[in-house]
Amino acid sequence: MIDQQMQVSLRGGAPRLPVRPRTGRFLVLAAVFVCAACGLVYELELVALASYLTGDSVTQASVVLSVMVFAMGIGSLLAKRLRSHAAVGFGLIEAALALIGGCSALVLYASFAWMGESRFALVGFSLAIGILIGAEIPLLMTLIQRVDRQDAGGAVADLFAADYVGALVGGLAFPFLLLPALGQLTGALLTGTVNAAAGGALVLWVFRRDLTRRSRWLLIVANVTVIALLAAATVLVDDFERVARRAVYGDQVRVTVQTDVQEVVLTGAGRSSLDLFLDGRLRVSARDEYRYHEALVHPAMNGRHARVLILGGGDGLAAREVLRYPDVRSVTVVELDRGVTRLARTDPALSALNAHAYRDPRLTAVTADAFNWLREASHGGYDVVISDLPDPGITASTKLYSAEFYGLATEALAPGGRLVVHAGPPVVRPRTFWTVETSMRAAGLRTRPYRICGRPSGSAAGPDRTTDAAQGRPDWGFVLARPGVRPPALHLPPRPPKLRFLSEGELARAARYAEGRRLRGQVPSTLVHPRYWEEP
Repeated sequence: MIDQQMQVSLRGGAPRLPVRPRTGRFLVLAAVFVCAACGLVYELELVALASYLTGDSVTQASVVLSVMVFAMGIGSLLAKRLRSHAAVGFGLIEAALALIGGCSALVLYASFAWMGESRFALVGFSLAIGILIGAEIPLLMTLIQRVDRQDAGGAVADLFAADYVGALVGGLAFPFLLLPALGQLTGALLTGTVNAAAGGALVLWVFRRDLTRRSRWLLIVANVTVIALLAAATVLVDDFERVARRAVYGDQVRVTVQTDVQEVVLTGAGRSSLDLFLDGRLRVSARDEYRYHEALVHPAMNGRHARVLILGGGDGLAAREVLRYPDVRSVTVVELDRGVTRLARTDPALSALNAHAYRDPRLTAVTADAFNWLREASHGGYDVVISDLPDPGITASTKLYSAEFYGLATEALAPGGRLVVHAGPPVVRPRTFWTVETSMRAAGLRTRPYRICGRPSGSAAGPDRTTDAAQGRPDWGFVLARPGVRPPALHLPPRPPKLRFLSEGELARAARYAEGRRLRGQVPSTLVHPRYWEEP
């Protein structure tokens, strides 16, 4: 009955096309393919940029996907009113989608750079893009039926086949072509241009006889304006990035490198004013990094330390502290990002700050994921293992703070060896810190937590240098551990090198402070059940 009614409707309003029906059907499906690819690129662009700006990729992906799918349903319902004007409606929707989707990354980054907050923009763009993508489907169903009469089931099958294949191509093009070749901002702008051109060309050529003169000029002006705006933004995007980068990092940006892993930014004119940012997060500040690295390294060196393993720490600063001990025979640094170790070797300010650690013949640098490196080969006999990794609140790092990871690290220890872990901020995010400590105990380690403050600085905020609002200074937590029945003693080595900050009294206060605020009842974090989350 439905098919009969559709056939009667089509006979009553025979399509007036400039091409044969099969050719028109092919062109409509080609447009579906291109628009689906562009739509998925917008979606992935929002997820990637939001994860880069905020850090919690699971949360950002969940927000984008759930809001966008919900909005697609709203868009499909709203598009029912446009079916009688399907051609012009589809053309205007594609123009709007190209403009909003193409500029989404630009506006998202701008809101982060100048307002310090991008979550509201993320939800707004996810909602708008989802509504427009959802509105495409009912209109495309109408258009494909106009160019080639077929049963509804066959039309749906053809439409969704082209849509899914386009989504596959867009999903693969984003990480393997657009992102490495063009970057996030230019890639989104180019995608919007392709989107506008495909939608406008389909309507203005294949369905031009269905358009009134006014509708035709409206579509021409809309598409030309959108493409011109996107082209102008593409030309100016480098200038925009420089201005936005200064808003985020200050006026003394010296080095900006987009590696295979992350964006690396160095600011400051010399070693005394150096700041190292990884994916927008301040990881190292020369004004107080010695407090962090002295607290991380030297308590673990109390005992035998001939062989030392550093997981992370590609900046060479933890290695600098280790290499100050003349009886250290070998140091292995396992760093995921080759670009960070390259800068640590070659940048004058950073290499001076790490005391040219990479020139020391005792040091061996390995480019690998720390978890896989520990798992894939038999690495053992280390007297000290130092875990200087990104904060556990960053989703990509959660496996490096799991009970399984600490089990692998324990196997790498020699008898009597010690493991020290940077465990996040115990004051600002106590649940995260004590979950790390609980996960280490679940791996059979006996632990000794302690907490150190950095120097007061209004610029020290970030997932790895989180500021304690009450004291206005960075909040750093560590856990020293070893296998056995008793936790390790928290002391400096008998004859430590001259230290700028750390002392026995400071360590005693650090341990008392942490134990006095112990948060009980935490559950270990595992690979299949990660327990870390962003805390207010």
